[in-house]
Amino acid sequence: MKLAVFSTKKWVSNSFSQKIPEFIDITFFETGLNEETAVLAHGFEAVCVFVNDVLNSGVINILADHGVGIIALRCAGFNNVDLITAAEKNITICRVPAYSPYAVAEHTLGLILSLNRKFHRAHARVREGNFSLVGLMGFDLHGKTVGVIGTGKIGQVFMEILSGLGVNILAVDKYPSDKVKSRGIEYVELDKLYKDSDIISLHCPLNHETYHLINDYAIRSMKRGVMLINTSRGPLIDTNAVINGLKSGVIGYVGLDVYEEEGDLFFEDLSDEVIQDDTFVRLQTFPNVLITSHQAFFTAEAVDNIRDTTFENLKEINETGTCGNIVSTEIHRST
Repeated sequence: MKLAVFSTKKWVSNSFSQKIPEFIDITFFETGLNEETAVLAHGFEAVCVFVNDVLNSGVINILADHGVGIIALRCAGFNNVDLITAAEKNITICRVPAYSPYAVAEHTLGLILSLNRKFHRAHARVREGNFSLVGLMGFDLHGKTVGVIGTGKIGQVFMEILSGLGVNILAVDKYPSDKVKSRGIEYVELDKLYKDSDIISLHCPLNHETYHLINDYAIRSMKRGVMLINTSRGPLIDTNAVINGLKSGVIGYVGLDVYEEEGDLFFEDLSDEVIQDDTFVRLQTFPNVLITSHQAFFTAEAVDNIRDTTFENLKEINETGTCGNIVSTEIHRST
């Protein structure tokens, strides 16, 4: 099987090259996949792509025209894929549903702790010889209420971590989990979660129902000074609405590992360039906003799991025509 791997950074090629199966002939492309680069897939049976690669109808049609029959996502989400067109073109899509929920959940807690106790600001001060505590006051997490939107694998691990901190947890999910309920965690309506939560963390998938879930209306319903965390998908949040919420003081803290227009920014070194995204630049001006560049998944264990699952998916499809991680046109629950 000839496999083209797009959006290849050094950590991708290093990991994948360690365990290439005999049946795979692999070629790495540093460029991302989009309508301009899709022609590079000519002659390949399969392509392997990441979260910010473009897989709209135009790209999928080009891939099909060039003989590609398999799209292997090395991520859990598939919101960037036109599943309808892929089905029409008989292209099989597989994903990595659970590379490491611990990695993302732990990063989420890291954002909360850093925003609250201002580790990032304190570190910068001390390096400059400034040991003042002014502006660094935080709050006890113990006794606070944390709202978790999305209680799939990552959301559940995050709640397990929270359980040791003495917080109250409220949950929202279209498909409530019996396992979550058995821990005594209450599922509530979204409006109640907004109203009662001191911290809100997003762990739901991106689809037509959750696009801009956090909008002006939602923010008006929130407790003043709320901390908002997103380590799921950028477009869950209407960024301009969040900026307005920060300016009004309704939102007291924002921690983002994803951004709705991250495709032209994240995973690249733009330190010598002027960033053209005015909304992103404006977000960075707020002292109570902390942004990381889609690195919540980025642990050694997660990267190895992504590689192993991707190769196993391709092996199963090669041998049987299907695998357990096939993505269909049905709506999936939280991951």
